[in-house]
Amino acid sequence: MAELPVDGAPGVHRPRNVDWKRAAALLYGDWGTSKAYVIGLAFVAAGFASFPIILAVCLLTAVVGYCYIIVCTHFPDGGGVYSAARQQSRFLASTGALLLVANFVVTAALSGWAAVSYFGVPTEYAPAATMALIAVVGVMNFFGPRHSGSASIWLAIPAVLVVLMIIGLSAPHLTTAYLEPRADDLGHTWVAFVGVILALSGVEAVANITGVMKADPDSTPEKPKVTRTATKSIVPVAVEVVLGTALLGWAMLSIPKSFAPQLAAHKEDMLRYLAEYYGTLVSTPAIGAVLGIVVGVVFGLLLFSAVNTAVVALIGVIYMMAQDGEMPRQLAKLNRHGVPFVPLLVAVGIPIVVLALTKEFEALAGLYAIGVVGAIAVNLGACTFNKRLPLPMYQRVLIGITFVVLFAVELTIARTKPDALFFAMCVLGVGYGLRAYSHKLAGLKTMTVSRGVAEMVTPDLSTAMQPRLEEGQKIMVAARGITPVLSYALDEAQLRKAVLCVLYVKEIAVYFSAAPQTLGRARWQDDPEANAIMSLMLNEGEKRGICVLPVFATSENAAGTILDLSATMGVDYLMIGASQRSALTHLLRGSVVTNVAAQLPEDIRLVIYG
Repeated sequence: MAELPVDGAPGVHRPRNVDWKRAAALLYGDWGTSKAYVIGLAFVAAGFASFPIILAVCLLTAVVGYCYIIVCTHFPDGGGVYSAARQQSRFLASTGALLLVANFVVTAALSGWAAVSYFGVPTEYAPAATMALIAVVGVMNFFGPRHSGSASIWLAIPAVLVVLMIIGLSAPHLTTAYLEPRADDLGHTWVAFVGVILALSGVEAVANITGVMKADPDSTPEKPKVTRTATKSIVPVAVEVVLGTALLGWAMLSIPKSFAPQLAAHKEDMLRYLAEYYGTLVSTPAIGAVLGIVVGVVFGLLLFSAVNTAVVALIGVIYMMAQDGEMPRQLAKLNRHGVPFVPLLVAVGIPIVVLALTKEFEALAGLYAIGVVGAIAVNLGACTFNKRLPLPMYQRVLIGITFVVLFAVELTIARTKPDALFFAMCVLGVGYGLRAYSHKLAGLKTMTVSRGVAEMVTPDLSTAMQPRLEEGQKIMVAARGITPVLSYALDEAQLRKAVLCVLYVKEIAVYFSAAPQTLGRARWQDDPEANAIMSLMLNEGEKRGICVLPVFATSENAAGTILDLSATMGVDYLMIGASQRSALTHLLRGSVVTNVAAQLPEDIRLVIYG
């Protein structure tokens, strides 16, 4: 978000720099990991009669993937459950967001458990090892989330190759000889189906990042469209997840029944066991062991990335609700690295508590399903009944049928898994309590008025900021405090008779990008440090006869925002003060100056003042 307080100037929008490949990699890092434990849980639920259940889950996964292409099309600024449901009801949006909180909490625990299992940690030590892994992720995120899009690509590629390798090794040995018919009791089959519904995990991730996806060529900044980008990112991942899960499930059920105890024992790391088994069958036990280690490392790292994504996304959900007034404002307080500190503690602490209270992998899966299915159901249900969405009838009917199926799944989970229901009720109860406290607190301290009234009473500063000189050169100075670079920029602007754009980027290290429209544009007047800098520069500019234009932006990527605004506003000079960050911060977050210098267009001159 950015604000240019100049009447008639075009709005500056958040950079859309996530192409379909990076979006697909981010989606695969969450959605693609589901097969690592879904087929194992299916075997535990139904044994050698689980293949029809696996195919049914794959079919539902494909349908949900198509539904989310539609959601992304109609919500180009963020189509996650909170934003989509908010058009219907703030309470419904909060319910969906809280179910998403429950989802992310258990995602961190479940993915962490699966990760340490793939790394070879014995089952009895898996909970403790997972707690340590989540603590490490928390320490990393204290300094801000890593921009893991590129890393996700490098993790996704070997994971796909590993899946293809296992399918290739098992292909000559696929058989239906060991498959058993489904149970005669349809109720038992339905409950087993509900128990392995985890293949849906991660699909919400792509809807939450539509606000930073590259727009389609035929769209405009005012009316963005991301249909092509969303489709190209969802389709290949959905195809890999559906076909990969089905074929790997068949490979698992092509192993003789005498190996049933081993299959059940490796429910957490089934892909590693499949690599070992078929590698040994095709070659030698030594080769099989090596392949098992390779698969363990690749999927262990991918699952570790999923833990980090879940923690960062959980921080983002809580922060967004706090910014929107649905949670106490104290939860939006940032540390010096731009990370909401209290949400960080919640994102790390609650998964550890869940692990301490849950000693079985299947129990975690039950807790997980009620959150992810509930969030997706709320999203699709809100879209189904949202008459403002211009949906063709066939799309509305398809989304509606999918919503009914998921709603039935959610009710079944609540009926058959009391621990999951209790967990969801705890999350919703605490969330509703904080929401009520936030509303009460806001009522005591503020007066709520409509946006139209607020715009009428807000001082209009645009007239005072109109350029008083002919449009000439533009100088942009990136401010991070009242430093000597500001004085230097004033001197240069006065000598050159140039327009001076004072840019302040407030770093907010949250991953969740689907900020509700009602938050409005960021205002430098509302930020104490930015207010001090801009007021000083406006006063100095008036004294010296310099046209000073304040530019305020909030972003999780300061370097990218500086680059984007420099190009958007067509500046001739970009001035940045030399960084004084510590070596550790450089390592974890990188240098803004270095990143800007490496990517700044050649027609913009960079001045580093120090």
